[in-house]
Amino acid sequence: MGTVINLRQARKRKARADKAANAAANRALHGRTKAERSAQAAQDERQDAVLRGAFRESPQEKDQ
Repeated sequence: MGTVINLRQARKRKARADKAANAAANRALHGRTKAERSAQAAQDERQDAVLRGAFRESPQEKDQ
């Protein structure tokens, strides 16, 4: 005879494995590394600084 297995545990183990595989695929498609995120944030900050420097008058003065 074969070994007796608990079907509930086997089903949960398979579900966990499927979920982990799906998460790995999503990380590969949508995830970015911390270095990529920080580089993008630095680039955005530089672009904002250039844009703020290009105003003829500051936005606060314009509102008053």
